Amino acid sequence: RSRSCPYLDTINRSLLDFDFEKLCSVSLSHLNVYACLVCGKYFQGRGRKSHAYTHSVEFNHHVFLNLYTLKFYCLPDNYMIVDSSLEDITYVLNPTFTKPDIRQLSSDAKLMRAYDGTTYLPGIVGLNNIKANDYCNVVLQALSHVPPLRNYFLREENYSHIKRPPGDIMILLSQRFGELIRKLWNPRNFKAHVSPHEMLQSIVLCSRKRFQITKQGDPLDLLTWFLNSMNVALNGSKKRNSSILTKTFQGEMKIYSRKIPSPETPEDIKQKLLKEAEYQETMERSPFLYLALDLPAAPLYKDELEHNIIPQVPLATLLAKFNGQSEKEYKGKRDSTMKRFEITRLPPYLIFYIKRFTKNLFFIEKNPTIVNFPVTNIDLEELIAVDADVPNTCYDLVANIVHDGDPNEGKGSYRVHILHQGQKVPNKWYELQDLHVSDILPQMITLSEAYIQIWALRKGKKADQENA
Repeated sequence: RSRSCPYLDTINRSLLDFDFEKLCSVSLSHLNVYACLVCGKYFQGRGRKSHAYTHSVEFNHHVFLNLYTLKFYCLPDNYMIVDSSLEDITYVLNPTFTKPDIRQLSSDAKLMRAYDGTTYLPGIVGLNNIKANDYCNVVLQALSHVPPLRNYFLREENYSHIKRPPGDIMILLSQRFGELIRKLWNPRNFKAHVSPHEMLQSIVLCSRKRFQITKQGDPLDLLTWFLNSMNVALNGSKKRNSSILTKTFQGEMKIYSRKIPSPETPEDIKQKLLKEAEYQETMERSPFLYLALDLPAAPLYKDELEHNIIPQVPLATLLAKFNGQSEKEYKGKRDSTMKRFEITRLPPYLIFYIKRFTKNLFFIEKNPTIVNFPVTNIDLEELIAVDADVPNTCYDLVANIVHDGDPNEGKGSYRVHILHQGQKVPNKWYELQDLHVSDILPQMITLSEAYIQIWALRKGKKADQENA
């Protein structure tokens, strides 16, 4: 019979941490795990010979929470506790959001106070760096501030019904990502940071150890793998609108390709080859999830004062690659191909990847060129194909991932700039580097060595003109 419990005052909320993997601390089993609400440790079962029962008798800790059914029990007496004062604990373990709550996230920018007394903005929350997972943290932070993706994963019923083949582990990815998003945006947290343990373990498992917690990787490799794997986990395909990811990030472009003969070929043979069908220009349509921008080569020599020259380049110059006129050579083993690109459809959220790193036989080199870009209102009208009907072409920056320091593995570090999109405090930017969260001026963002950027499509030029 359910009843109140005399031991509720022994619960120590400051020791509760539900970010760790739900494993018994003695048997390391996933099955039937309970959290001791006095010391915060996890134990299996509640029968007479179980680890939780033994712990309750040995240490005089009586209140336990089942991590799956979210029910409270008193051990060793083994009765269920029903008490409304425990709702804050179940909410921290499993935050839930209604549709009005989600709508409020975009308009409200209230500072919340955690149980330990620290204040934080929901969404602008540090992620724990376990060893060398800063490259994962910046990607997860950036994706958590893409509103359509965030709103989809805040409500578990949006993806919990998706069926995958038996034994498929990719379903873990969507479950863990949803849990992490809900924890990051939780307005009633006990602490002002989140440990992404379970999310990272699912990334290691689903990528078959391609990405590690203990070894720094490339955020772009992770982002590419994550978007494609999550698309598969949500039963998506390459088709537009097949999942929330293709709806949000997928655009389309025309790729014009033409083969060119080897430079060593004699001129007369070259002229003959160019008339063959194989060397004529072909066009194909291809979907894309991000656009790769090539930086001009960095200067080899120092200036007169023996200082390194840090060149600057406008973003518009890099985007000229997609204007349908400028060609780029792609070298193959035998032949080279000249390609030019033209955009036919723009996605609601556009990802830019700025190619900073080049690998050679010995080490990785980094191009320090600074890209000059506006934080708001970048117009991509010049990149759109003539026959494409794209009404809106203006974008605003919402996330900017930056690499600092040495490019070789484990020596540099990553941080991310995030725009908090509350209506009351417009254009408020924050810098997040693992657990460190600080304000930053928008003017400082353009001075950083940007690596990956996420841009949001403006609602419409008419709305902008009315606001003006």
